[in-house]
Amino acid sequence: MNDKVDFLEKQINSDFSNELSKRFLQYALSTITSRSLPDVRDGLKPVHRRLLYAMNLLSLQPNKSFKKSARVVGDVMGKYHPHGDAAIYDAMVRMAQEFSMNFTLVEGQGNFGNIDGDNAAAMRYTEARMSEVANLMLDGINENAVDFRDTYDGTGKEPVLLPAGFPNLIVNGAQGIAVGMACSIPPHNLNEVCDAALYLIDNRDKNHNELYNIINGPDFPTGGTVIESKDNIIDTYKNGRGSFRLRANWILEKKSSGTWHICINEIPYQVQKSRIIEKIADLILNKKLIMVSDVRDESSEEIRIIIEPKSRNVSPEDIMDTLYQVTDLEIRVQLNLNVLDSDGSPKIMPLNEAIISWIDHRREILIRRSRNSFNKTINRLEILDSFLIVYLNLDEVISIIREEEDPKKKLIMRFKLSENQAVAILDMKLRNLRKLEEQQINQEKVELQNKKSQLEKLLKEKTLQWKKIKNEILNIKKIFKNELNRKTNIENKNIEYSNDISLKIEKEPVTVIVSKKGWIKSLKGHSADLDSIKFKEGDELGLYLFLSSLDDLLLFVENGRFYNIPVYKLPTGRGFGEPLSLVFDDIADEKILFLSDSKNEKLLLVSNDGRGFIVNSHEVISKRRTGKQIMNLKGSNKAISCSPINGDMLAIVGENRKLLIFDVNEIPVLSKGQGVILQRYKDGKCSDVKIISSNEGLFWKMGKDRTRHEKVITTWLGKRGGAGKMPPRGFPKPPKFN
Repeated sequence: MNDKVDFLEKQINSDFSNELSKRFLQYALSTITSRSLPDVRDGLKPVHRRLLYAMNLLSLQPNKSFKKSARVVGDVMGKYHPHGDAAIYDAMVRMAQEFSMNFTLVEGQGNFGNIDGDNAAAMRYTEARMSEVANLMLDGINENAVDFRDTYDGTGKEPVLLPAGFPNLIVNGAQGIAVGMACSIPPHNLNEVCDAALYLIDNRDKNHNELYNIINGPDFPTGGTVIESKDNIIDTYKNGRGSFRLRANWILEKKSSGTWHICINEIPYQVQKSRIIEKIADLILNKKLIMVSDVRDESSEEIRIIIEPKSRNVSPEDIMDTLYQVTDLEIRVQLNLNVLDSDGSPKIMPLNEAIISWIDHRREILIRRSRNSFNKTINRLEILDSFLIVYLNLDEVISIIREEEDPKKKLIMRFKLSENQAVAILDMKLRNLRKLEEQQINQEKVELQNKKSQLEKLLKEKTLQWKKIKNEILNIKKIFKNELNRKTNIENKNIEYSNDISLKIEKEPVTVIVSKKGWIKSLKGHSADLDSIKFKEGDELGLYLFLSSLDDLLLFVENGRFYNIPVYKLPTGRGFGEPLSLVFDDIADEKILFLSDSKNEKLLLVSNDGRGFIVNSHEVISKRRTGKQIMNLKGSNKAISCSPINGDMLAIVGENRKLLIFDVNEIPVLSKGQGVILQRYKDGKCSDVKIISSNEGLFWKMGKDRTRHEKVITTWLGKRGGAGKMPPRGFPKPPKFN
């Protein structure tokens, strides 16, 4: 009964949505701060930090032997990282991949994956140890350089961050996706980052434009070429957000008889080689890469993707320009310098602030290590003083230790020692007594006193601290002097792609078919047998047009919009095609009035309220799926006609059967609008229009195979905006010209 009362007392009445929001926020914060975003100071996420710390405790230094990866993963999972072993091993694998990092943190032995995208072997088959860089990252970990906190189960301690004697964040980069935010930092050149750090030590409060002459851009382990204007690179670094255009590198290899092929020898960062080859092969198979006859992989330790041209008359630059557009041989690499600052809060930093955060961290580490060394030096000097007392009073000290019940207290009183000194004397081994020589003790004491004064000076003077940090940075450059050369080229220019579709698509005749119910497709060849084309039940042929695969199709719809699409993008095959509503937006249930090949011509647009105007076809083209609104329509009005200007007169007839003919030159040329009144109606609306020639007269259909010709048209001639007169005898009902 009491248990039930206690349970009821602990219940809290709360709104479900509030509790859900609260818990989701807790999850989001945990993901951001404890999983996905790196710390700006050491450039590591918790899983990477824990891996390196566990390897250090397992004595997996670069000069020691390898241990099974499973042993490392097991220690990390059991002691520090309460997540699955697969996630821990995946993080460890990436730290060992030379194509993922400029300087690996883990030295792997066995299959740790490859640039083709193949997975690493299972952790029981691979071995690992720390790299030289990891050693630098942990240097000073046991000298009170960083704070420690309880592990997740409270049974041990782990570092909050590492001393980071290497600029890991900027040099190796980082990737992470949190809740509502992400981090993407590409790798950079070590030599440039070190020079930038040295520059910022002396110029942290000045204008940092010079910094961007030191750091030219990202430097990827897989090479390639960054093509971006200098201004764009600087803006990206100053804002902490932006992107870089990264291309594969290639060379031209000449063969006998004047033939040649292209060899791609460097591919973009984190792009799988096998997928590039599959994509190119697929484009060749589907005839979307007509300049290339074959692609093959000749890679061994070095990348060699061979592109064979169809003809030696083709320009290799044109082939590569096309491949850059349609494959991952060119990508955009994002920079989103979203990291945890020194307070543990997520922040998007400019590049200079991120580097300053690292050198400030190094200064903090230097101060903490120096203070720790200073305290140890003082303690050792105190112990040496006690050793001198033993040396000078050896027999008396031995007598006190042998005869007194409380020798520590007696020693303190007799020789005025501190408790630490007394303990040191009592803890001394007998065999060390023979080594006690006054000269050696005094020599060590002098050395320690010199060290103490140097440390005191270092802790007091900021300039000495920065000088020490500079020397550490220069030492990094010295250690890795053979790996300072840039792998990625930088070209500060803007790229304009060739829009020549003929380089990508084979030119062939095509028939474009639009059904009355708004289905569209293209058929190979200029089909003369249109009656054999199949449509859905209840549907039939609406409009058709003979074009080529390289043309653009222009459509005018009764909603007053023009739509444009390359012919090669239209659905093909023997099926019914696709509804226009899937190809374009805002076109559902609208009637298609006109098809054209988008050539430069003048078009007459007419609405059912008798208004119209002329527009140039090149002004109506739009690549947007929503098309381009050219004719503005009021209320329920619709466009009824779009006609090329292939004559000098316009014939217009209303639903009231009044016919008016006037000079086309009376119609204005506009870019868009409602148009002007072409014919006025007392009742009804406009029924049809037709462009005619004054020399040939007026034609109209009388039936399926009969045509009526009225050569003399003076009876219906008038001015634009007139009412018109009744048509000649035999004119169709309802009034239509076709």
